[in-house]
Amino acid sequence: MSTLFTKIINREIPGRFVWADETCVAFATIEPHTDGHVMVVPRLEVDSYVDAPDELVAHLAVVAKRIGATQTRVFDAPRAGLVVAGYGVDHLHLHVLPIRDEADLSFSSARRDLPPETIDSAMEALRAGLRQDGWGANVPVRLDAPTLP
Repeated sequence: MSTLFTKIINREIPGRFVWADETCVAFATIEPHTDGHVMVVPRLEVDSYVDAPDELVAHLAVVAKRIGATQTRVFDAPRAGLVVAGYGVDHLHLHVLPIRDEADLSFSSARRDLPPETIDSAMEALRAGLRQDGWGANVPVRLDAPTLP
């Protein structure tokens, strides 16, 4: 049975994509802690961080670093945060978000019921920033599709 994230990747459920490559995608969380909060998710269904092949973990970390660098610039944040919690969806995912302090990393800081336009605007800003930073080949053609240009 496909996970929620696989259904998003396969466009069975809507998603807001900022990154896509052969190994992983990054898309907006529907309960962002800060503007620009995304999840980096492997296309391969892997339940847990510790179960993933080393090469996959390394790739996800590099993608998270690239996105985090862009987030700090685009959202004027002093740091990029990375959380690998492993709960909520049984499909490995890395939370990458611009942060101003450690409280931004707490799941209690999740903002629920944000208007879709607010999330869309943040994702479009991040997509533009990724292109400016030289990662345009990995920015999907459309916000709602994880396909490469």
